Amino acid sequence: MEIDAFSRRIWDMKYRLKQPDGTPVDKTVEDTWRRVADSVASVEKNPAQWSDRFYRAMEDFKFLPAGRILAGAGTDRDVTLFNCFVMGTIPDDMPGIFTALKEAAVTLQQGGGIGYDFSTLRPRGALVRGVGSDASGPVSFMEVWDAMCRTIMSAGYRRGAMMGTIRCDHPDVEAFVAAKGSAGMLTNFNMSVLVTDPFMEAVDADADWDLVFDGQTYRTLRARDLWDKIMRSTYDHAEPGVIFIDRINARNNLHYCETIQATNPCGEQPLPPYGACLLGSINLARLIRDPFTDAAQLDLEALTDLTATAVRMMDNVVDLSRFPLDQQRDEAQAKRRIGLGVTGLADAFLMCRVRYGSAESVRLTEAWLTELRDAAYRASVMLAAEKGAFPKFDPAPYLEADMIRRLPEDIRQDIGRYGIRNALLTSIAPTGTISLVAENVSSGIEPVFSFRAHRKVLGPDGTRESHDVVDYAYRLFREKFGEESEVPAYFVDAQALEPEDHLAIQAAAQRCVDSSISKTINLPEDTGFQAFKDVYARAYAMDCKGCTTYRPNPVTGSVLSVSEPPSAEAAASAPDLPEEDGVIYMSQPLDRPGALEGRTYKLRWPESDHATYITINDVMDASGRRRPFEVFINSKNMEHYSWTVALTRMISAVFRRGGDVSFVVEELKAVFDPRGGYWVEGRYVPSILAAIGDVIEQHMVAIGFLERDAKGDNAADSPAKASAIGRSGRHCPRCGHPGLIRMEGCDTCDNCGWSRCG
Repeated sequence: MEIDAFSRRIWDMKYRLKQPDGTPVDKTVEDTWRRVADSVASVEKNPAQWSDRFYRAMEDFKFLPAGRILAGAGTDRDVTLFNCFVMGTIPDDMPGIFTALKEAAVTLQQGGGIGYDFSTLRPRGALVRGVGSDASGPVSFMEVWDAMCRTIMSAGYRRGAMMGTIRCDHPDVEAFVAAKGSAGMLTNFNMSVLVTDPFMEAVDADADWDLVFDGQTYRTLRARDLWDKIMRSTYDHAEPGVIFIDRINARNNLHYCETIQATNPCGEQPLPPYGACLLGSINLARLIRDPFTDAAQLDLEALTDLTATAVRMMDNVVDLSRFPLDQQRDEAQAKRRIGLGVTGLADAFLMCRVRYGSAESVRLTEAWLTELRDAAYRASVMLAAEKGAFPKFDPAPYLEADMIRRLPEDIRQDIGRYGIRNALLTSIAPTGTISLVAENVSSGIEPVFSFRAHRKVLGPDGTRESHDVVDYAYRLFREKFGEESEVPAYFVDAQALEPEDHLAIQAAAQRCVDSSISKTINLPEDTGFQAFKDVYARAYAMDCKGCTTYRPNPVTGSVLSVSEPPSAEAAASAPDLPEEDGVIYMSQPLDRPGALEGRTYKLRWPESDHATYITINDVMDASGRRRPFEVFINSKNMEHYSWTVALTRMISAVFRRGGDVSFVVEELKAVFDPRGGYWVEGRYVPSILAAIGDVIEQHMVAIGFLERDAKGDNAADSPAKASAIGRSGRHCPRCGHPGLIRMEGCDTCDNCGWSRCG
């Protein structure tokens, strides 16, 4: 199949199977389809029969499995084929919190996006019994997750993606809402508030609202004041989003056996603890017959057949996929939920000569997605008759679920007779990259952002490529009527739409979708605050399960923009450095030269009998500036061996990715040992990791990589104070008093009573 150069480039970088040395295994896009089809069919009794059928479904980009499936199926890579995870409930204790952090790291490493509900963590200032201290609150632990995600992202090829949620009645909800008010805060999180029906009723009634944790009311405020804070933050900073959590749980097919408190990063998959869901999209633009004519219509028979095949393919992936955690595998196989959706909806409208957001587009959305929904449920019932229902199926409560009651009576009867293979079947996911591969069809149910765009691609060798990208339906129109023909009025892009147009399509789609929808309502920068709030009020009134908006703002800028391509002179002078906006990443780590220059630093930590030696080697970048390249940490103290090896490998991996790596210093210096730190050379250092961060910072300053006081941010308040502290003996890590003594084998302060053993 001949595809345009840009689509081929994205396929080559993201989904084409290659040997470790870069030699392609997939020679063509057809080879990728065949690899995926053979792999997914391998769990069937007659693989050859189904492989051909699965191949035909993907042929011509009619069915688009999600990126994890395209990249991982039929390879020997230790990756998951699932895109979406919600992690386990975070226990409100330190060991449980860091076990949850480890599980998140493992899942992100294998390519899964994750969601977490932080409502289970006690609010800031709450008493932590047993250690006599105050809790730091959910937002502080989100910063730990954010640092972990940034490290995983820096060491791998795929950007980490996380969703963090908190309930609207949690005492720290205001801190959560304000957390992204400054640039650079929690950048690896999407954030949403779990809004309940009683809260929305309190907002409407202008009633008081209690902030509660573990049965204790911490504070009471006006519901409208909290709602305005949520709205103001979203207006100014594009976050948090809003999830109508009671509606999600009430309408869940599995309402009888699970409670949902979080979603995957883009919000289309509300999932229970350890829930997992895979994604796939039917390309509606490829199913339009006689485009741009009076006879234009979607081939409903083709949609029905394609849906049945897609359901079987995705059900097979549940058995085929690896899972980062056993709990995720058990949850997925017990419920077998899948998220089949659509892409190319806006292009399909254009090919049918229908304006996005019009009454006719709403009618078509509901008609097409109802056909897909019914075909998916019928196919899943047939699979249940052949292979068995999902293990958690309980006919009586399942048949009473909101979506099941909307199905045609014959499907309901068959569910009662045979059961159903997949607990939930439909979802509308973001399809940005796979839609680009499918010759730039419109993404998901979003409108076309721009009919012509300029995209930049950063290749594996660091070279920069520029591509002019044309929307699929727009290109077909130009091929049919010529470049000089007038574009009809129904050709509207996102810039020409009103919020009502977005909401009408989202609400129509939600009526046919049993999970949820990834949909962003793009708003102009000059939208007034009251008009902005009205969007969310209407989303709730129209029975949407959530609402996400984007309005350009000073903190996040504009996620998407319509602009002219840069001049040849500007492109030639641009530095070859990774970018965020408009760039598709595919960079490789820097190669290590045979010999490097560096320095070794000696670090004394009070609680260790042996010194720690930190070696930092540097390279010269293209501008002639020295930059850190790798780190080695050595000590005779074997207690720290495993984590120092892991730390050096992780930091070195980050350094070799290039870019601004100064955040490594800040993350290390922010680590606090729960047992307390020490006063070292006149200043308090909260942990040995923070001390290592100080050393790395001093090295960066010494080589000119950082312009910062080498003493760092924790220096004593004054030279006199520093001198006095420096002359004293061992200092208490809590109060700083120079009277720390050893008593009964334990460090004890005779000033404040602090004890390392107590």
